[in-house]
Amino acid sequence: ILGFPRHLSQHVGGFVISAGPLAQLVPIENASMPDRTVIQWDKEDLETLGLLKIDVLALGMLTAIRKALALVNFDKPGGKPLSIQQIPAEDPDTYAMLQRGDSVGVFQVESRAQMAMLPRLKPHNFYDLVIEVAIVRPGPIQGDMVHPYLRRRQGLEPVSYASPGVRKVLERTLGIPIFQEQVIELAMVAAGFSAGEADQLRRAMAAWKKRGGLDHFEAKLVNGMLERGHDEEFAQRIFNQIKGFGDYGFPESHAASFALLVYISAWLKCHQPGAFYCGLLNSLPMGFYSPSQLIQDAQRHHIEVRPLDVGISQWDHTLESPTSTAAQPALRLGLRMIKGLSLDAADRIMQAQPQGFRSAQELARMANLDDQQLGFLARSGALYQLAGHRHQAHWDVTGIAAPLPLERSQTDGRSCDLAMTAKDPAQQDTISLHAPSVTEDMFNDYRYTGLTLGPHPMTLLREHPELRGFRRAVDLEECRTGQMIRIAGVVTGRQRPGTASGVVFLTLEDETGNTNMVIWASVMERFRAVLLQGQLLKFKGVVEREGRVIHVVAGHVENASHLLEDSVSAQQTFKSRDFH
Repeated sequence: ILGFPRHLSQHVGGFVISAGPLAQLVPIENASMPDRTVIQWDKEDLETLGLLKIDVLALGMLTAIRKALALVNFDKPGGKPLSIQQIPAEDPDTYAMLQRGDSVGVFQVESRAQMAMLPRLKPHNFYDLVIEVAIVRPGPIQGDMVHPYLRRRQGLEPVSYASPGVRKVLERTLGIPIFQEQVIELAMVAAGFSAGEADQLRRAMAAWKKRGGLDHFEAKLVNGMLERGHDEEFAQRIFNQIKGFGDYGFPESHAASFALLVYISAWLKCHQPGAFYCGLLNSLPMGFYSPSQLIQDAQRHHIEVRPLDVGISQWDHTLESPTSTAAQPALRLGLRMIKGLSLDAADRIMQAQPQGFRSAQELARMANLDDQQLGFLARSGALYQLAGHRHQAHWDVTGIAAPLPLERSQTDGRSCDLAMTAKDPAQQDTISLHAPSVTEDMFNDYRYTGLTLGPHPMTLLREHPELRGFRRAVDLEECRTGQMIRIAGVVTGRQRPGTASGVVFLTLEDETGNTNMVIWASVMERFRAVLLQGQLLKFKGVVEREGRVIHVVAGHVENASHLLEDSVSAQQTFKSRDFH
């Protein structure tokens, strides 16, 4: 049964169109989702039959852009609303930001690989973004197209063309085929393929690993190029690049549509950062970064972030007037950040906010909250204005009993003396509890909201004897290529691209920013358990610089997670975002 299908996998979204009833042509079964059906054939079977298949895929960034634009327009009532069409084209400040690799949260160019490519490619117009999107893909990488393109772009390698026809096809990408369309055109121009043969090549490219469908094209391609005066090295290189494009090369049209979203999201980050981060946070989960990482990036871009406040916070994050002369509005954290709090409970809180509440007891009565929901609010720090610090807030809400079922059915959530059976505050014993330590607050922030507005964990640990002499992310700017350093931080991401020959890219975060760690396969093999399980890691490694791009190549790794107060809490609190 080797190689035989063993389970049914379903495409994420799309539909199939036929001239007649579809059920008469293909087998159809009910999907797990109500009112949805699944065709039991795969895309190759549908293609053979000649049916039209259209993919419908969602992009979370479209939602984030819509929400960001709505926030911008809400802030300027009466003015001309800003839309995608009104965003100025070819803005120099936007491109300058991208050239620095400042792209956390920006569509498609926020991965570590793209952030490393941006300062090297230095996009300064829209078509450069089209190339940026397409070049960091398995196809161009495996086809060995990335480095030759960069060398030619930087003037380190001459641009040459095998013939005027080849020049016409490749001139816009400096003689390097980057897009699928160029590969097809090359087959026609350089090897004499007809349009029909080129289309067959296109279909075979996408399935060559599955079906071995490129072997019979090799002789025709290579011989066709030799017959037209091209040398064998050129012909073989083009064929190898075609095989590379079988691994997810981008069509130019696809790259252009993605590049538009790159530019729009980058422009918003550059010129409307408050709305950008707020819209992005309200659209999660999506992208590479956690709310904590996005909030820290917002703070690095001088956005004031205000804490949870049960009397002000809405379900979503919101923008508020700045307290200073800052150009950007402040960002208020939303109740959606509180782990365990339901949207229904948050709705009742928001309905009670206009009337105001002076104590946790009033909040509980007016919003009809039970002890569990009050506990979520207290532990998250959202009751600070009502009850003070976390310890005091948690003590206060334990004196509030949940309404009985009959009482709950009688109350409308706004007024019912029986709904909450707390003692009169005047009759309760006044007990003042010690405030939690900075470390306790930090742990509880992460545990109950996933982020902290207080000190970063590395700030609290920086003077620990085990970490003395270790560099910070910001210190790498002063390090030279080849310099041996020690660096430590909280692991926030692990990436292992399929084309990276076993290399793992790890992101370390400290109080000053992020460090890009490169873990070669040999090091990964020696320290696998530590690298995959540790939350706080210490590294010895060598600095590598290329322009503004800085990496640290790891040589030795130690697990320092024990430095966090409670290793069990640490495992639950600091979660990296891992991609394979």
